[in-house]
Amino acid sequence: MSSNVEILPLKEWFPLDDFPLIISGPCSAESREQLLATAKEVAKIKQVKVLRAGIWKPRTRPGEFEGVGEEGLKWLFDAKRATGLMTTVEVAEPAHVELALKYGVDILWLGARTVVNPFSVQAITEALKGTHVPVMVKNPVSPDLKLWMGAIERVYNAGITKIMAIHRGFHYFNKSPFRNAPMWEIPIELKRIIPNIPIIVDPSHICGRRSLLQEISQKALDLEMDGLMIESHINPAHAKTDAAQQVNPEGLKNLIEALVIRERLGNPEFQNKLEELRTEIDKLDGEMLEILAKRMEIINEIGDYKIENDITILQMKRWAGIIEDRLSIGTNLGLGKEFLLNLLKLIHTESIKKQEERFKKNPER
Repeated sequence: MSSNVEILPLKEWFPLDDFPLIISGPCSAESREQLLATAKEVAKIKQVKVLRAGIWKPRTRPGEFEGVGEEGLKWLFDAKRATGLMTTVEVAEPAHVELALKYGVDILWLGARTVVNPFSVQAITEALKGTHVPVMVKNPVSPDLKLWMGAIERVYNAGITKIMAIHRGFHYFNKSPFRNAPMWEIPIELKRIIPNIPIIVDPSHICGRRSLLQEISQKALDLEMDGLMIESHINPAHAKTDAAQQVNPEGLKNLIEALVIRERLGNPEFQNKLEELRTEIDKLDGEMLEILAKRMEIINEIGDYKIENDITILQMKRWAGIIEDRLSIGTNLGLGKEFLLNLLKLIHTESIKKQEERFKKNPER
């Protein structure tokens, strides 16, 4: 998978004098007093550079609080003047873009529910043409990297080069302590494909509750993510939306102060040692790939032999024996059981595929 998106590096357009970038503010703008009070308190935290607030709230069911609309943009503008913070809001349709820009919103973002629908994204990006406003793109609700990339590419094709991605986790049916599964491998892969794109992690939506915010925030920084979007409310217990995941400004300050900011690049001695270890890994990876290739050659021979002797591809007794034996050997070598099981299943799936290809080429043998 590749992409032609050429993002303008964050340091070239965003006035960030301290790492990481922190975006904070209430899930929803509920009243002028609530928004201004929250904004003034989070502005006292020097790491907070951008004030966020939900103006239009896409709710799962009708009748729930759906935001205050344009009136909230007026309050946000007042908060911007009072604090000096930049501002950001979610936009879900072209009219939202026009109103947000009318009230001086500095950064727009596309929400997870919008990103799942390319028609909606395209309509919004048509409204973005000619604006050059920075845009953040949240990952879709489902763990679909192509869908996430597609939304980013549509924004880029509208002439926007100041783009950030927001990782807010993915809806996942398996039982988890998180509201949305982090699935870190997906934002990591996004960063590999689009190297310059800053990724802002949204611990509030990943966690769904305050008690997990610190853990996920630290993990995000340890994985070289570029910032955090953390929901903060002057009185979280009385918030109209997502009360359990919001933290008050004092809690936000404590969370940020407790973060360990590790070096992304070490001193020359560290780099030399790291390069030495990485070279060793490269060598071992090469040997491992050669072994896997040799294994697949033998699998092909086995497939041919089964064809000649009219034997089925899969023998469950043999497969069960492999699982038991390899798990025993691997765990004794210090490898994790779940990792080994996933690896064995992956290799076995490829082995079955190889043999099926041999059978299709020789249907009458």
